[in-house]
Amino acid sequence: MRTFLILSGSLFCSTNVLANIEEITIYGHRTGLIGEAISASSGVIGQGEIENRPMLRSAEMLELIPGMAVTQHSGSGKANQYFIRGFNLDHGTDFATSIDGMPINMRSHGHGQGYTDLNFIIPETISTIDYQKGAYGAAQGDFSTAGSAEFNLADNPKHQQLDFTIGEDNYQRVMALGSIGIANGKIIIAGEWQGYDGPWQDINEDVDKKNALVRYVGKAWDGDLSVTAMAYDNSWNSADQIPQRAVEQSIISALGSLDTTVGGSSSRYSLSANWQGQHIKANAYVINYDMDLFSNFSYFLNDPINGDQFQQVDSRTISGGALSYQFADTLADMLIQHTVGVEYRRDDIDQVGLYNTKQRQRLSTVREDAVDEASYSAYWQSQVNLSQALEATFGVRYDYFDADVDSNNSINSGSADDDLVSFKASLNYLFNDNLAGYANWGQSYHSNDARGATIKQDPVTLESADKVDLLVQSNGAELGLRYFDHQRFNLSAALWWLSLDSELLFVGDAGNTEASDASKRYGLELSAYYWLNDALSLDAEASFTHSRLDIDSNDDRIEGAVPVVASTGINWHITQQWQSSLRVRHIGKRILSSDGDKRSEPLTVINGLVSYQQTHWKVGLELLNIFDSTDHDIDYFYTSRLAGEPIEGVEDNHFHPIEPRTLRLNFSLLF
Repeated sequence: MRTFLILSGSLFCSTNVLANIEEITIYGHRTGLIGEAISASSGVIGQGEIENRPMLRSAEMLELIPGMAVTQHSGSGKANQYFIRGFNLDHGTDFATSIDGMPINMRSHGHGQGYTDLNFIIPETISTIDYQKGAYGAAQGDFSTAGSAEFNLADNPKHQQLDFTIGEDNYQRVMALGSIGIANGKIIIAGEWQGYDGPWQDINEDVDKKNALVRYVGKAWDGDLSVTAMAYDNSWNSADQIPQRAVEQSIISALGSLDTTVGGSSSRYSLSANWQGQHIKANAYVINYDMDLFSNFSYFLNDPINGDQFQQVDSRTISGGALSYQFADTLADMLIQHTVGVEYRRDDIDQVGLYNTKQRQRLSTVREDAVDEASYSAYWQSQVNLSQALEATFGVRYDYFDADVDSNNSINSGSADDDLVSFKASLNYLFNDNLAGYANWGQSYHSNDARGATIKQDPVTLESADKVDLLVQSNGAELGLRYFDHQRFNLSAALWWLSLDSELLFVGDAGNTEASDASKRYGLELSAYYWLNDALSLDAEASFTHSRLDIDSNDDRIEGAVPVVASTGINWHITQQWQSSLRVRHIGKRILSSDGDKRSEPLTVINGLVSYQQTHWKVGLELLNIFDSTDHDIDYFYTSRLAGEPIEGVEDNHFHPIEPRTLRLNFSLLF
């Protein structure tokens, strides 16, 4: 084995020569970002790290971001729960994600604002994930309050391969990836099918996930062109969160369900194009998306006869694009690099609805809307080399949103618009070739659901309801250090602060708006990666956060906030053919009530994998939750009612357990 650094791309690679096959693997955390990144908390995740990470679900790719936690509170086909920088992001409200320029977060979504479903991504097709914590770049827009991540599709896949995985609880996965050379470029084709029954006592998840990708990459108009078509279709049954008392009273087990008829289906079809020349970068996309979701979180609290099951529907077409131009000039012998860009996005939502149901049959309509929401954005960012060691970055961004809501209740129909100017500033100082310091400040925002910006009457109580602002601004700052030794060590540390004007959100589960106060968060993040030699590496990451509502009250805790997230791991290339990885993930006690009295228990889970590779084949073994932990993936404290309980219900902890120990065997044919 030999290692080398590709200076032009700043990507660390390893080359394994097995017989006459050469493999190029990107390890993003071995990327020398000193002199390139504008903050200590930004980074790159490479395909090598994704491949070597034991994962229960594909969305856990985001856990490669230091301080990010990914869990689940329902079925395998639903978007995951995300936690970072003291935010319970729900399904993505304050963390922006995109793939090759296409946004992933869903505005005014039927289940939750910023809904981020990553099930459509085939992990083997990703080359790198570029992440930013905080919002210090002018290109960062909606939902980037806590940060952002860009998934970059591979133009040159490491292998052509055929991949088979089987596991406990009838887990099955087949993945194929290949490329065909044509004039001036190549066509990359990938497909994935996954089936899974799950470990649950009362339901069969019956996951039926299908993914496909066809991608052209080549040269055109003196630049690089890619055109990508993606397709995703999935259906599943859900094991939702359950009340603690139902387990303690032996009504169900910890792997049981109170409503065995919940679940859903979802699909996403997209076509996108990207072109990059010497100074200009452009992209355009169109996405067709549908979701049909059935849930039941309170059982018989609202309807003692039929139960509280409800259906959420979302059907939309998203279209948009972006154009940016880069150029440079000088001022007083100082080099200044400029980037100016414009962005457009439109969500044409044919139907976004909430319905009362029983065993997936509709009983009544809570509300049903059509929404047409568009955003127009422009930004300017300049990097100034003040000296050989000091660089300053300044940016400004303007966003304008316009939305029309056509509701089944005409009182709640209407139009709303809002705009926002955000400023950014950063300083980077190179102490030497291995050590850099950073100071950052930036404003950002998240959009609220358009239905919350036009609402006048609560669809359930019929009482007057307060509107929310369409855009909510945040202010953040960070001080950080980054040390990088190309041979051995990568260390970064960041002390950050973040305030949000209001945590006002539209609550899709209830069909109304829920007002909260302004909030403040601050914390410390540490990450370290150490390579003892070409065969053995260690890493450790920890995030400590203090989160509070900005009010003069003892009830100032932010429900769902996570004070501590930590992980550590060891990767060992035992021989040229053998490779192993062992990971420990820890999520601290989550705050469940505004007074801080109710907290979850911490979650700690250990996963591992070992693989053996020859020239044209590879076999791997994943053991997930090695010590069969019974900790909880998620906890909520709220009121629900079981059959026979008092009509007002019972306050209780509701949880979704992590899945028991499970074994998965993988076999790959490599070409």
